[in-house]
Amino acid sequence: MVELSETGDVRPAVGIVHLGIGAFFRAFGIPWLEDVMAAAGGDWGVAGVSLRSAGVRDRLRAQECVYRCLERGPEGSQVRQVQALRRVLFLGEERETVLEAMADPAVSVVSLTVTEKGYCHVPGTGRLDLRNPGIAHDIATPDAPETAPGLIVEALRRRRAAGLRPFTCLSCDNLPGNGEVLRNVVLGLAERLDPHLAGWIAHEGRFPATMVDRIVPATTAADIDEAERLTGVRDEAVVVHEPFRQWVIEDRFVDDVRPAFEAAGVLMADEVAPYERMKLRCLNGTHSAIAYLGLLAGKATVAETVADPSVARFVEGLWREEIVPSFDPPAAVDLAEYTAALMQRYRNPGIAHRTIQIAMDGSQKLPQRILATIEDNLAGGRPVGRLALVVAAWIRFLGGVSDAGVTFDVSDPLAGALQARARAKDPVGAVMAVEEVFGRSLHGHPDFIGTVRAAHDRLAGAGVRTVLEGMA
Repeated sequence: MVELSETGDVRPAVGIVHLGIGAFFRAFGIPWLEDVMAAAGGDWGVAGVSLRSAGVRDRLRAQECVYRCLERGPEGSQVRQVQALRRVLFLGEERETVLEAMADPAVSVVSLTVTEKGYCHVPGTGRLDLRNPGIAHDIATPDAPETAPGLIVEALRRRRAAGLRPFTCLSCDNLPGNGEVLRNVVLGLAERLDPHLAGWIAHEGRFPATMVDRIVPATTAADIDEAERLTGVRDEAVVVHEPFRQWVIEDRFVDDVRPAFEAAGVLMADEVAPYERMKLRCLNGTHSAIAYLGLLAGKATVAETVADPSVARFVEGLWREEIVPSFDPPAAVDLAEYTAALMQRYRNPGIAHRTIQIAMDGSQKLPQRILATIEDNLAGGRPVGRLALVVAAWIRFLGGVSDAGVTFDVSDPLAGALQARARAKDPVGAVMAVEEVFGRSLHGHPDFIGTVRAAHDRLAGAGVRTVLEGMA
């Protein structure tokens, strides 16, 4: 049901359940859904599910799920109040309530931002990882799931049992073919539990691909203080973002029931892959490059890292020589203009996007951000030297020590095994033998391994700054 806020505005009823109600979707998806409803109407309020933290729920519930977005641009900051988030649940304490919300017939879409590792897939194949402890738990106790695929399967089982239509599953994570990956893991789990349910999901369900783009750094105490100075209101759930935003969605929804996204500037497309490939390679790929090189060089943020002319030249050369030639852009997109705009976004002094935040979960991110480009370039006889340096920087990063000897935490699902390999006599050979990350093609490419090994030796011997300054 709709209700009035304290200001007299009507708050929408819930039509979407979102798994992974972290900063990104609160700074990107929910404000955009408000714009959609303002332009075209509809009840597309969001019930958010925190999969890992009760703190997110508690902070938002304390303020009736109303929060503020702090937009930071080169010319200053502005604040927007967001009211389309209607409730927040914590899976660890409210599992049954979460499943009831997902099975509610008023809900037509279940969306996700759970990061790459939340899909419980094998990055090299996109298939369900049956060795994942969470998946093993969900197979053993399907009525009490703890993973995103498990929640979706159990909620869809309940809807089918009640004679309801399935909801559309809308992935908003940075994964190539994110809709297909989500479909694969959901069907893979459902097949293990009930082949008839799997057949129903395969035939009736929809898993649109999407591309999302907005830089959302982690919120700091200083951000909360600034928002309070601008508004006079203390908001412990503030999220920070840049002005830019882009959302491309494949127009495939169950029974065509969806928000009128296009009314607020979302691009509804028959094919998302060209946009997704462009963003993953040009933005996410160079973001990872900046993160690993920056951390080794002692840089805390993206803006601080690209302020170093040697890093900026490296990134521009990476785009020009190795990334842009690796794919065909979407129609009417000028990649020179696109990458120039990316560099301006990276230089935005108002966005303190921390390199350590971007560096997390590299084993899950590198296959689509960096390694796919390398494979395409090797197959096409194009250069890979700069990309090899990024891989070498990641392997150096796994050691957890900067060029100046400062230690940092390595957060990765495979951290234990990868860090042990990074300490081996031949760290490059040991790390690149991890098939879950590198697959078989790169591990079986001795010339490329040799290029990475040489880059790793240069970084280890001279440090990032000296290596980059010596590059043409």
